[in-house]
Amino acid sequence: MTIRDWRFTIGALILAAGCSKPTVEEVQTTAAAPVKTITLAPAMLEGIVAASGVVAAAPGADWVITAPEPARIVELPKAEGDHVKPGDLLVRFEIPARTTDVAARRAEVAQARARVENAQAAVKRLTTLVEHGVAAQKGMEDARLDLAQSQAALVQAEANTQAAATLAARSVVHARFAGVVAKRAHNPGDMVEATTADVILRVVDPSKLQVLAQVPIPELPRVQVGKPVRVLVPGAAGAEAGRVLTRPASVDPSGVAADVRISFNAVTRLAVGTPVRVEIVAEQRPNALAVPVDAIIHEEDNTFVMVAGADNKAQKRKVTIGIATPKMAEITGGLKAGEAVIVQGLQGLPDGAAITQEK
Repeated sequence: MTIRDWRFTIGALILAAGCSKPTVEEVQTTAAAPVKTITLAPAMLEGIVAASGVVAAAPGADWVITAPEPARIVELPKAEGDHVKPGDLLVRFEIPARTTDVAARRAEVAQARARVENAQAAVKRLTTLVEHGVAAQKGMEDARLDLAQSQAALVQAEANTQAAATLAARSVVHARFAGVVAKRAHNPGDMVEATTADVILRVVDPSKLQVLAQVPIPELPRVQVGKPVRVLVPGAAGAEAGRVLTRPASVDPSGVAADVRISFNAVTRLAVGTPVRVEIVAEQRPNALAVPVDAIIHEEDNTFVMVAGADNKAQKRKVTIGIATPKMAEITGGLKAGEAVIVQGLQGLPDGAAITQEK
């Protein structure tokens, strides 16, 4: 055999040996997958109805002031953020027509009184004359009729004057309740219209604030009056406590949500109009077995979790779910207290895989 033949034979043997090795895909690792677990134990779990809402004044605690008719603002002493007490002057309008009308009505009352006095004197005089046979009975009857008509005219004039004075009194607005000026849209000297669009002042009572929450209609059956509520401001730490005050008796068939009013348990520092998130406690399970929602595997209509077995192998376990919160879900079947449920490292983890539990 020549040197060339030897070289060919050695090369063939090397190539054959290389082809007999398994591919990378065929190599199976036996390394244990690291996971983190929790041990199931009974604990309180609350079913939550979450919704968005806005802070609003309670009915009767939000007062929008407009002009009674086109007028000019003479006085407007309160600024936005100022506190007001009952009876404080808020707005004084100048309405010349009302002042003129009151004066005219008062003049009519004076004239009506004068006619009544003259009619009374005429009746008295004619009564004496009739008694002495000097005047006819017909004259006295006419005088009495005139007196009655004059008295009726006086009553009507006084009523008209009172009505005019009531309208004129609307040119001065005093605070009805203790509160804070939430909005001021005008200044003294401004001309204003008598429309709801031309707001002058808005006064709210900060001790009577509520949350108006938009609850999805399918969730309304879970909401009950008196249930506790957590009120959260997006981006802010902490929550304020409240309770469900009212729930709707009817809903818009074409709507997707309905208003639920929530009262605060204590005076809030939140301002009217603040957007909030609410968590309404709908159900409470005092001894629930619960796992983080991230530990649940959904496959079509079935639900599973991965359990760490005593042999340090992952076990895929079918479970049934009860109430759920944004973070936790109640397990009503398939698990028992004391079992270790894998909560981290379960992505792609096959049933029966070797695992090692990390602390």
